[in-house]
Amino acid sequence: MKSASLLVAALAVTFFSTALWPSAARADQTVVIDGTAGGKQFDGIGAVSGGGATSVLLKDYPQKQRDQVLDLLFKPKFGASISALYVEVGGDGNSTQGTEDSHMHSRTDENYSRGYEWWLMTEAKKRNPAMSLDACAWSCPGWVGVDARSPNGNFWSQDMCDYYAKWIKGLKTNYGLDLDAIGCRNEKGVNEAWVKTFRTTLDNDGLNKVRIHGFDNWDKTKFDFTNHFLTDPALAKAVDVVSNHTMATSPTPDAVKKLLDGLNKPIWNSEEHVYKQGFDCEISIVQAFNQNYINSGVTKICNWYLVASLYPIEPYPETPSMLIARSPWSGNYAIRPAMWGYAHYGQFSAIGWQYLNGACGNLSGGGTFVTLKSPGTDYSFIAETKNATAKQTVTINVKGGLSAGKLCVWRSNAQEQFVKLDDINPVNGSFSITLDPASIYSISTTTGQQKGSFDDVPAERDFPLPYYENFDHYKNAKSFGYLPHYTADISGVFELADRPDGKGQCLRQVLDKKAQSWAPESMPYTVMGDSKWKDYEVSADTLMDDGGWVGVMGRVSNTGSGYGTDPKGYYLRLSADGEVSLVVAGQAQGRGGAAAGRGSAPIPSLATATISDFDVKQWHNLKLQFTGQHIVGFIDNKQVLAADNSAFGSGLAGLMTGGTGNARNTAMFDNLLINTVNGPVPSPTDFVSDSDPMYK
Repeated sequence: MKSASLLVAALAVTFFSTALWPSAARADQTVVIDGTAGGKQFDGIGAVSGGGATSVLLKDYPQKQRDQVLDLLFKPKFGASISALYVEVGGDGNSTQGTEDSHMHSRTDENYSRGYEWWLMTEAKKRNPAMSLDACAWSCPGWVGVDARSPNGNFWSQDMCDYYAKWIKGLKTNYGLDLDAIGCRNEKGVNEAWVKTFRTTLDNDGLNKVRIHGFDNWDKTKFDFTNHFLTDPALAKAVDVVSNHTMATSPTPDAVKKLLDGLNKPIWNSEEHVYKQGFDCEISIVQAFNQNYINSGVTKICNWYLVASLYPIEPYPETPSMLIARSPWSGNYAIRPAMWGYAHYGQFSAIGWQYLNGACGNLSGGGTFVTLKSPGTDYSFIAETKNATAKQTVTINVKGGLSAGKLCVWRSNAQEQFVKLDDINPVNGSFSITLDPASIYSISTTTGQQKGSFDDVPAERDFPLPYYENFDHYKNAKSFGYLPHYTADISGVFELADRPDGKGQCLRQVLDKKAQSWAPESMPYTVMGDSKWKDYEVSADTLMDDGGWVGVMGRVSNTGSGYGTDPKGYYLRLSADGEVSLVVAGQAQGRGGAAAGRGSAPIPSLATATISDFDVKQWHNLKLQFTGQHIVGFIDNKQVLAADNSAFGSGLAGLMTGGTGNARNTAMFDNLLINTVNGPVPSPTDFVSDSDPMYK
């Protein structure tokens, strides 16, 4: 039987739909929140930018909408309010959706302005100086670890240790940012000897404060290496944090938790996967956050991935993200309910808080809860009732020097996300609350939370057509990260570069050696445009640097499975010997880019031709034209071949280059024009984003 004071406190929460209804509520559960109980340090919640070029289009947004998106992701007590950002160390290789540029394309090359991760980390820290920065490589350039024993390179080498160290120092020197932690390699096994060398390398470079975590795998053997800590002190010293993936569905074994507790080593989840839709995604995120700590002892959880700024034909185009921002030409973006799952943690906690022993666990009526305590007297109680079938009442008794003041209450359910309810005023350190099923609750002594939003988000518009990109409007390629607007590199690296003839700028595929890629790769290609395009033409001026072939692509409807980059669509290919081919990529009878990239049997072509007196040292214009099933290829504005095919009826445009086998041939592209069939040549496209480059 409740005391009179507890009944008064319970009545104080009868103001909303979670009011006490004894006939429907489950049996009471009492939770004691003791500020002196101790517990593990909370190391944050966040998301991954990388493991695919997932953020590539965000950089191209107009400044106003770009800032809005960044505020929703990173600004404290506004949107997601994440406390940990985990980025990919670019390695020139595909890591699911596409490639991220390396800071060292070659052994003697160093450039700390390529790509967008430097910019994203800077913007995150600008909004939240307490943001934790973590990083890891999925791929690395082909030159890493090349020697007589490893002619094709070796990721687990001294080269890679030095590569990482230079990236970390470049982040500090150029952007004033300190990296908090670094992984070894994403989902590619365990190398105990290498991580010891890596620790020594970082220490010798003055980076002893950067923690190493490992080994970021997902299979059933992912924790086996921890058994060696007790017999290998150097290994135990090298691995500061044990990190792996998908612990919500594959928890840390109890024996491993006990071992790591004894060694005072935290456990992190560097990739949790929540592939859900709508509110189910939101509540599943909170469930995963709670379960990661309750069942696996995880103190930092980063979900894959942060923001969907990629084309919808790419793998996993939106489902794991918290926000969709893939229309920079219009400025439109959209919040997924998933964002408010992050907010239920991010707006009620901070790195350095503490999970309280005895106040985290399972709800008796279905669901989970955790309690986090600040270094002071504040605390937050975060609960989800995804698996509950009825209302349930929880009585909470607070002691141990924690705040006795009022608590804010925020709730999400399928009907409304992240809504503030009336405050609770505890009586004698106690209160009761009845929780609805299929709901999320954050109850906290902290203040200032808000459901951030902007009321001036532009309407979505289609990709501009006609589209004419001459690459000359980028006054300083470095300030744009060497990346043009709207291109998405799927394999290879296409960067802004000067034309060798001095006639302005062009786009150049810069890799002459295949990367040690996380995912299998076809030949280098980049895409842009609208998946609804049907009848159109795409053309570009091209120049081959050193043999191989160049191509323009059209009706690209798919860029691979997520582990592989074989495109589906058409391409017109011009080889250094003057041979021209029209290829359909992705059909059963021809493996398209895959066959081209692996040196297998010749790809069946729809049509072929040969140009007599072909001069490979000159620029040549390639044009691919689609009208219904009829496809025509032009070289230097002269029709050279045609065919009829109905495999793909719509899709994006693209640019492509390659060689034979594993070769990578550099090539240049200029005056990219995507137009209506036989349409007049337009003026170059005007980019609003030119006035606000990433790096100023």
